[in-house]
This record gives sequence, structure tokens and C-alpha cells, in this order.
Amino acid sequence: MAKLPVEKMRELERRFAEIEARMSEGPAADVYVKLASEYSELQPVVRKIREYEKAISEEADLRALLSDKATDREMRELAEMELPEAEERVEALEKEMQILLLPKDAADERSAILEIRAGTGGNEAALFAGDLFRMYDRYASTHGWKVEVLSASEGEAGGYKEIIANVTGRGVFSKLKFESGVHRVQRVPDTETQGRIHTSAATVAVMPEAEEIDIEIRPEDIRIDTMRASGAGGQHVNTTDSAVRISHLPSGIIVVSAEKSQHQNRAKAMQVLRTRLYDMERQKADNERSADRKSQVGSGDRSERIRTYNFPQGRVTDHRINLTLYKLDRMIEGEIDEMVDALISDYQAGQLAQLGEKQG
Repeated sequence: MAKLPVEKMRELERRFAEIEARMSEGPAADVYVKLASEYSELQPVVRKIREYEKAISEEADLRALLSDKATDREMRELAEMELPEAEERVEALEKEMQILLLPKDAADERSAILEIRAGTGGNEAALFAGDLFRMYDRYASTHGWKVEVLSASEGEAGGYKEIIANVTGRGVFSKLKFESGVHRVQRVPDTETQGRIHTSAATVAVMPEAEEIDIEIRPEDIRIDTMRASGAGGQHVNTTDSAVRISHLPSGIIVVSAEKSQHQNRAKAMQVLRTRLYDMERQKADNERSADRKSQVGSGDRSERIRTYNFPQGRVTDHRINLTLYKLDRMIEGEIDEMVDALISDYQAGQLAQLGEKQG
């Protein structure tokens, strides 16, 4: 097990005390908001540090009693009984502390842009993309997150050829970031008379939402075109040129938003463009950092097949961690916590192993 960074723990405790003191001084509202945000992030970590220090102290007291020749028999027996439990508690808290003190992804606490695109499989792929979107939408609602569709292109038989949504809430990206990749479905389509299983796929991309300070977009680097927007199937035609297409010339990224308000479309398209550029920068940095070794989970390769949903057998398999759950019906209803938590745990285990190697 990797050793706990004692100095880092002391620094966190010092910083926590400093924030507490500054907040009690009644600073300006904007300063207070920033301090309160950092305070709420540090609080669970510092609470766990104090719990760990108390457990260490209790274990040391028991050992002192046992090594002291003056300790009477009854007290010694009691200490001998309590010591194994105290040791277990220290060990359990050490594991918790290691995970809490792992280097944090700066984007973990952010909201995210979710993009789902139908892949191979025609109408079935679009229907599956619709199933995936509903799965994430329901999962989001159980966490109190808000989902806003930014753009959608519906499939001919239902579902979506493409759907882009903003998922707003605290820690959205930390929970959904391992969903990026190719999701594959195996099932018998409603139109299949012979009962044959068809395989189709959809690609999911989850990107941390970028703020204006993260990415500077120069006016000369973009071209904005307005187009006439029409509703599904052409039933509703908007006579104004409200749809907006923004082309980012240096990267070649093109974003389209086709809601009724041109002003909103421009804002939404810029939001998606900013997020994609920010994501591109993060991917580049990640690739440079992990050129020598790729993390099994969260490699960021969106062409990688990550999961299979097999409807006839009611199972979902995540190929990165070889986890199969026989609860497809509940997962497709948004109950994906078990899968999400397993992916996060596997990633953290990989981080701890790397930390142990460095210290070794």
C-alpha cells in the first residue's frame, strides 16, 4: 500500500482553517462564494483526516498500555481485545484517505455536454441512441441534475440519429466521463419476423462543459452562417433564418443549433464549440501524459467499443473492466450507479497502483 502523504494532509488542514477564519471575517459576496465552494470541497477530506488521526492515536494508546509493565491484567486483556479492531479501522481509513488524496481531475466537478450518435445499424441504431439518451436522462434526474437538449436529429423510425444535451449539476463529469465510447446493442427488432438478433451501435461522447475563461475563441477564427430552420418532417417551417451554423476554421469543428430563437442558437452553438475545443485540449494533454501507458478505463478513445447491451440474455457487459450485470431492464431505466461506481473504483485502483510504483 502506498504511504499517505502526511505533509499534504497537514497542508489541507491548514488551508481549511484559513478558509474558516476568512469566512468568519465577512468578506465581499463574490469572495465568500469562492471560499464557500473550496470549503465544501475540503470539508469531507479534512473530516476524514481528523477521523484517521484519532484512530491512529487510539491505536498508539492501546500499544502503549500493552508495552507498559505497570498495566494491570484486566486492562491488558481489554487492550489486547481492542487492538485488532483498532488496527483494522486504521487500515480501512488509510484506504479511504488514499482515494480522497488522489490527484483530482480539475474538470470532475463540472457539468457536461453529452453527445450521442447512431452508428452502424440504421433505424435500430437510432432507436438504441434514443434508449441511451433516456437512460442518461433518468440517471440524471435521480441525481438532481438538469438535462437540456441543445440539438437533436430524429431517426425515421424513432430515436435519434444525433442528440446533444447539456447535463447541469455538481460532479456530473466525474460520474459520466467513463461513458465515452462505442455502445453496442444486440436485440431482435420489432420488424424482424424471423426472430434474428441484430447488432447495432451508438457512439457516446461526454465532455466537461467549458467556461469562457477556459477557451478563447477569436472572432477571426469562426464563420457564422444562418439557415432556415424547419421542424420534424418539415411540418413546421420557420420563415426566419434562425438556425445557426458555426465553423471553427483552425480545428475544422462545425456546430449547428436549430431552435426557434437565433440568439439562443448562437449562444448554444458557441457553448458546444467551446466545450469541444476544451475537450480537444484535454485529450491532447492526456495523450501526452499517458503516451507511455494508457489507463485501462477512460483512455478517451471514442472509437473503442466499451459496452454491450444484450437484450435476449438481459445482460450488460463493460469490456474495459470485464464486468457483466444481469439487470439490463433496470439499467436502461437509468439505474447505472453500480456500473458507474465500478468504473470509478477501477480507475482509482489504477491510480493507486501507479502511485505505489512511483513511491517504490
